[in-house]
Amino acid sequence: MLERFKVPKKDEVRVSHESLHEVIKAVFLKMGTSESDAVEAADVLTMTDLRGVETHGVSNMLRAYVDQYTSGQVNPKPDWKIERETPGTAVINADRGLGVVLGRRFMDIAIEKAKVVGFGVVTVNNSGHLGAVGHFSMYAAKQDLVGMCATAAGTGVLPTFGAEPRFGTNPISIAAPANNEAALLFDAATSQIAGNKFTLARRIGSDLLPGWIADAEGNPVMEETPPPDGDRGYGHLLPLGGTRENGSHKGYGFLMMVDILAGMLSGSVPGMFDSEYFESAYKHYFAAYNIEAFTDVAEFKSNMDQMLRTLRETKPAPGHDRVIYPGLAEYEEEQDRRANGVPLHTEVMGWFKGLEDEMGVPALTRI
Repeated sequence: MLERFKVPKKDEVRVSHESLHEVIKAVFLKMGTSESDAVEAADVLTMTDLRGVETHGVSNMLRAYVDQYTSGQVNPKPDWKIERETPGTAVINADRGLGVVLGRRFMDIAIEKAKVVGFGVVTVNNSGHLGAVGHFSMYAAKQDLVGMCATAAGTGVLPTFGAEPRFGTNPISIAAPANNEAALLFDAATSQIAGNKFTLARRIGSDLLPGWIADAEGNPVMEETPPPDGDRGYGHLLPLGGTRENGSHKGYGFLMMVDILAGMLSGSVPGMFDSEYFESAYKHYFAAYNIEAFTDVAEFKSNMDQMLRTLRETKPAPGHDRVIYPGLAEYEEEQDRRANGVPLHTEVMGWFKGLEDEMGVPALTRI
């Protein structure tokens, strides 16, 4: 994550990840979920914050989930069902269940199919927010599979040359295991930035960089600008690339790709056709590739090590300390935060104190 989105040291409070897990679990139990679902949600959100993906951790998303449960937008006890199935695929109706709670189970189905036929693809409709999609890709990679995950919902991102938003931020991820190197984990929105980075920017008083958003007429804003106001956190985001000259047509294509894989293949329509957008209208895509169905697992992981090590040891350009690859910074962040605590903004700590007083959940343990 860019430095401009990180909590300033003067506003930082470090808490133990064990305490964070305990509090998240308690909050989900208060929302009416089962014990196992509360643990699942706490696992996902805690790991997200440990890896430094603060856009999708407790600072932004936990309060959104509380609001969605309280308003009835998401279902604390979903009765999800498989609507269509083949040996290698499944389509699931999530019954408005929150994706962070159900996602591992859906990836488990993809993994089991991959172990039988070599690959497994599960698409999901009628779901709530999935959180950091890379978490579920990494879950597959830890079992010696290549994992992919993507999610689509709503509209907030413009097509190239467009003045009306037609897509969600439509993140996509892939993870692959290695032996000695940190696993490859690519996880990114297919818009210029994730929409909820606006919330981080507003919290710490950071401006947005040129080419990230457009004005009301669809013109890319090519100077630093304060993040727009609004509860949803984003309005006219631009596709990955920002402008046509910088390749926004490629980001536009990726946005469409996710809407097809996660939306249309789950039996849904893209968000641009939803006449009444609601927060629980998320569609997801889970895929697992069984490495041993394609090649020797040991050889694959050895080749991954060689590729990742070569990238890591590449001579850096002037002004840069090193070359990193997707997943390395998150791996290093996790090691640091396990030892030294998860940094939270003082404003977020205040919100947790309100939960402690209102719901009777445990207090976070500071480090």
